[in-house]
Amino acid sequence: MTSDDTTLDASAPWLEVDALIDDPRTRIVVCCGAGGVGKTTTAAALGVRAAERGRKVVVLTIDPARRLAQSMGISELDNVPRQVKGVDDAAGGELHAMMLDMKRTFDEIVEGHADADRSRAILENPFYQSLSAGFAGTQEYMAMEKLGQLRASDEWDLIVVDTPPSRSALDFLDAPKRLGSFLDGKFIRVLMAPAKVGGRAGMKFLNVGMSMMTGTLSKLMGGQLLRDVQTFVAAMDTMFGGFRTRADATYRLLQAPGTAFLVVAAPERDALREAAYFVERLAAEQMPLAGLVLNRVHGSGAAQLSAERALAAAEMLTDRLSEDADAGPDHDENNLEPDGIVDLDGGKAGTRTAGGLSPAAAAEHVVSPSASAAQLAAGLLRLHAERMQVLARERRTRDRFTALHPEVPVAEVAALPGDVHDLAGLRAIGDRLALGPTDADD
Repeated sequence: MTSDDTTLDASAPWLEVDALIDDPRTRIVVCCGAGGVGKTTTAAALGVRAAERGRKVVVLTIDPARRLAQSMGISELDNVPRQVKGVDDAAGGELHAMMLDMKRTFDEIVEGHADADRSRAILENPFYQSLSAGFAGTQEYMAMEKLGQLRASDEWDLIVVDTPPSRSALDFLDAPKRLGSFLDGKFIRVLMAPAKVGGRAGMKFLNVGMSMMTGTLSKLMGGQLLRDVQTFVAAMDTMFGGFRTRADATYRLLQAPGTAFLVVAAPERDALREAAYFVERLAAEQMPLAGLVLNRVHGSGAAQLSAERALAAAEMLTDRLSEDADAGPDHDENNLEPDGIVDLDGGKAGTRTAGGLSPAAAAEHVVSPSASAAQLAAGLLRLHAERMQVLARERRTRDRFTALHPEVPVAEVAALPGDVHDLAGLRAIGDRLALGPTDADD
């Protein structure tokens, strides 16, 4: 790492990214964190680096933004892994990328676990169409389904998952529990009963058992919607157990030693507060946390010059310039003579300038070379002081996190001058991710 980069205190263990992605036992890496901290870029950079080090990688994004496709040079991502061109495959690795299509994943499950007639009935059911297109919690459950499918295929050495922003990024951990509560709920059991009884007796049971409910529900939901829900539940009856079984299996997969969670954050108070929440939640769920990736960390090539000393030097220069200005144009021996004054039109002046100003008036528009250099130096010193204040604030914020969670390894990624929009930028991020504390001190 260059001298422009900040380093971690010795008390914070270093996250060894290359060791993590090189380990053949690491099969799943899940990147989670608040919005706007660089999760998608981090996931993509990890994918590129792992592929170029010999792994066969697929990056799965659940974030609907198109940044991942753009940075990898793919026109569009969908529910099918697409190979990324331009990755150095000298080590034998490959990189594929895909974006979760929630509805298509749900459709695939139905098609794979029901016969043609039942599958058609489910897919054409209005309630199913609403459920699969955006029902609360469906995206997280389908993300677990897709992750389970990718892992079960055993086609990939490494699966990198880019999760949605904010605290909802861990909602997929609750999917099995929520699904179980939904399936075991009294309302669903009542709706499933007619299908199990069958025929006219079943409808009679429904009318009796729901006589108190249907009037209110019909007013709130509409009678047709209620019938659509009942028809959907009847058609899905034999599939509910499979949903729960697969969701539970994927949940156990996330707890397995081959999975590694990376919490991504920026060196800002709110982002690190969210990061602390993720760390605590993962610990409570017994999920394997690999470490924290701290993105967009600022640095300085002159860190030995403190903000206080820089500001003091800037003030001294400013005071000197003020004193020289008060003493008049003849006080500084470096001031230009009147015949060297450049007029407003760019020509030399004698007793009067080409613009019609006297030498004294034109002199007000001219700064001597030494004064100009001093003003520039003072401005640069103030900018340096501001940068050092940012660095100090970032260190304090980071140190608060490491004080609360001293066991969490951390990798810092220096801020880049521009946005990442191609494979070269992703490689640069990967390089910064993988640098160790010895490199950071260089």
